[in-house]
Amino acid sequence: METLHIEVDARGVAHLTMNRPEVFNAFNELMIAELAQSMDRLVADPHVRLIVLAGAGKAFSAGADIQWMKRASEASQEWNLADARKFADMLQRIAHCPKPVLARIQGLALGGGVGLAAACDIAVASSEAKFAVSEARFGILPAVIGPYVINAVGPRQAKRLALTASRIGAAEALSLGLVHEVVEADQLDAALARWIHELLQNGPSAQGEIKQLFAQLEVGPVTAEVRELTAQTIARVRLGDEAREGFSAFLAKRPAAWVPALDDAAKEGV
Repeated sequence: METLHIEVDARGVAHLTMNRPEVFNAFNELMIAELAQSMDRLVADPHVRLIVLAGAGKAFSAGADIQWMKRASEASQEWNLADARKFADMLQRIAHCPKPVLARIQGLALGGGVGLAAACDIAVASSEAKFAVSEARFGILPAVIGPYVINAVGPRQAKRLALTASRIGAAEALSLGLVHEVVEADQLDAALARWIHELLQNGPSAQGEIKQLFAQLEVGPVTAEVRELTAQTIARVRLGDEAREGFSAFLAKRPAAWVPALDDAAKEGV
């Protein structure tokens, strides 16, 4: 990979790091393609339990590479549509990954960088991080990332962020629901390690089922169709091997088979 670094530890924690620090991990066509390919690879790897998306250097991601955007502005409608579809597909692979995906955010998360954070299941940020849905400053709009930002913070706040394109701090991002925890910069990896430890205690198949089911549910009335979907899902999952192991482990007061033996020793480090 030219734009990414991938490392998987003994517990099955995959660290997927955007590696263009010289441009604050701004992404272009190549990084988008490599992110999509990497997600496919990590999903297919049975050893991988969860994925940490991070950025090398001082920033998480400054969003779209300006040279990429300049090329897009000079290209045809057909090229732009194909290019935008590739970006949308990459975000969808992150959001619908059957394994938990965490964002490790430091420095800047701008434009598409906010979209990446919003597409992840859990986002942890350092207190100095800054966020901006900045597309309108360049005369464009946050179209592809829009659904993920709306899902993270709600329609009204998302519209405010997009219309103003103003930067907000980590504390405000936390209050909006864009991130789940904010810590001092030197505590970022320790905080991430705690989230990883919690996630590794739980059944990986159950986590995949949670993501698949919740993706089908919307805020609103619990209709007959929704009730039937949830009943069918739990009835099927309760009969699985992972459920049997989970119940047996609880009754026997022992760790479940999916809890890594190294996890207790690794709780304080990523």
